[in-house]
Amino acid sequence: MSRARAEKAYRELPLPTSSDEGWRFTDLTGFDPGAYELAAVARPAEIAPLFELELAGSARIDESGVEILAAPDGAVFAPLGQKDKRIGTLVAVKDKIGADNAAHWRHGLLVEVPAGVELAAPLHVRIESTVAGAALPTRLLVVAGENSRFTLIEEHVSAAEDLDAFTNCAVEVEVGAGAKLELVTAQRLSRETWHFSDQRARLGRDSQLDWVCIGLGSRKGKTRIFNDLAEAGATSRVTGIYFADGSQHLDYDTYQEHAAPHTNSDFLFRGALRDEATAVWRGMIRVEPEAQGTDAYQENRNLLLSRQAHANSVPGLEILANDVRCSHGATVGQVDRDQLFYLMSRGMSASEAERLIVRGFFAEALDRIDREPIREALAAALGTRIP
Repeated sequence: MSRARAEKAYRELPLPTSSDEGWRFTDLTGFDPGAYELAAVARPAEIAPLFELELAGSARIDESGVEILAAPDGAVFAPLGQKDKRIGTLVAVKDKIGADNAAHWRHGLLVEVPAGVELAAPLHVRIESTVAGAALPTRLLVVAGENSRFTLIEEHVSAAEDLDAFTNCAVEVEVGAGAKLELVTAQRLSRETWHFSDQRARLGRDSQLDWVCIGLGSRKGKTRIFNDLAEAGATSRVTGIYFADGSQHLDYDTYQEHAAPHTNSDFLFRGALRDEATAVWRGMIRVEPEAQGTDAYQENRNLLLSRQAHANSVPGLEILANDVRCSHGATVGQVDRDQLFYLMSRGMSASEAERLIVRGFFAEALDRIDREPIREALAAALGTRIP
């Protein structure tokens, strides 16, 4: 969609409301995207990284533009041209939020690893919101060539814990035939930042996508994760880990589209909520008539650490083929009082016992993360959220 058409859609479309099915549990009252201006200059900020890793390439995006910190050998790591014809082939404009990104994004990054190239160290893209009252719409285009192998970390951060801002990103991922991509998307934005993210991947024949989605920050918003298993033999595994407290509200909308035979998908989302925090997970598996031999599973588990915390879990299946194996599971529950009593009877304090229970709750999800430094950093970050 052209910028002119996107601008027209942005001006004409209303902001989604809880009357819209996809937004039923996320109320955007008090949010006005027009109140946030596109900042011309960003203030310098020193933000500690979540992951301490040796990197093959790194870049930073903020209100000032795109800065390539280290260019990877054997791959393309460059500012994304606004006329790249691949932009918008996966992420379409469906509402005012999407139109805002399509019309107003200025800074984006192209990450392209050619066919047959393997990168031992990860690539890192850091998107920094640094200006109060500013909007930061960004684009990321990831292309994994046939039989390539690499890891990409996309991290969203705020310059200050109380930064009032609006971030809106679109991520499009093309995974070529036989390629294997490990994609880690982490957001630890300020509790005053509205955050929206539309992330969509298309998987080629016999390709593999291992996607880890981490949510620790932001005020309110929505993250969409859409996987199109477009060709035979494609495999997708998505692991979601989130922790919210205070008045945070996290909304995840996931979709697994099985469009070819013998494709596999595995979604596991786990979240813990305390204080008055709320969370939403909507998950859909759709199997097209030609996608015989599909194997798909999705699971969402929520652990409530206070009486005021609340979670909505909405799984769904649309199966149009007859030779498939598809299932789902969803739970929302408080800390097991028997477990808590048992641990406390062994000499632990209530906070120590709760911390151990929460660690155990996240253990299965953390074990799915292959790289040990990423797994350990995330476990440490979760640990700091439990008093």
